[in-house]
Amino acid sequence: MPLLPRRFERLKAVLNRRMGDLTVVLEQVDKPHNLSAILRSCDAVGVLEAHVVSLAGRTPTLNGTAKGSEKWVPLHRHCDADCGTLLGALKAKGFRLYGTHLSAEAVDYRSCDFTGPCAFVLGAEKWGLSAAAAALVDQPIVIPMQGMVQSLNVSVACATLLFEALRQRQAAGLLPSHGEGLPAERYDHLLFEWAYPEVAAWCQREGRPYPALDGEGAISENLPRSLKMRY
Repeated sequence: MPLLPRRFERLKAVLNRRMGDLTVVLEQVDKPHNLSAILRSCDAVGVLEAHVVSLAGRTPTLNGTAKGSEKWVPLHRHCDADCGTLLGALKAKGFRLYGTHLSAEAVDYRSCDFTGPCAFVLGAEKWGLSAAAAALVDQPIVIPMQGMVQSLNVSVACATLLFEALRQRQAAGLLPSHGEGLPAERYDHLLFEWAYPEVAAWCQREGRPYPALDGEGAISENLPRSLKMRY
């Protein structure tokens, strides 16, 4: 069925506020509830994409807690052996890595500047970050606790950090509102994929570029009748 104009405007409004310079890296955070809750927080804040690093042979899964956020925040999956490569790639792109890690160098997260490109690196609650990952972060951070326990649930900790980044960026007038949070070509590709996921999948299989969209979100090209256009 054709995409309704109001649906297209809603997709654009959300994509306009996405931030390509804010992400999370989750090391061996494999519990479905935690992963799902983190993706939901990412969507709420405006994170463009997230990363999870898992042991070989272990496939992260999601549950209903995500509320469909996995459709809007891609979760890129990496094997444990590639964690260093992933963190190195993020650094090469200009990201500053903040790792939740209790060490002598750790600082209160509220003292950090999250207005620039940054990635929050979090480990599983029981073990925390691996020594290899902790060695690669630019700044270890902690969320101060006032009670008997020493840490938050990983999904709560992630939400706390993400919303602090959002608060800082809003205070600095740096929140995107018209799509400036990601490159124009990436914006156009994502908008098409969000609006017409089945058509996008067909284009990828056929090795052809996505058709152009008009101002109301309609596809400006004749496509095979057998292709169902659903959002």
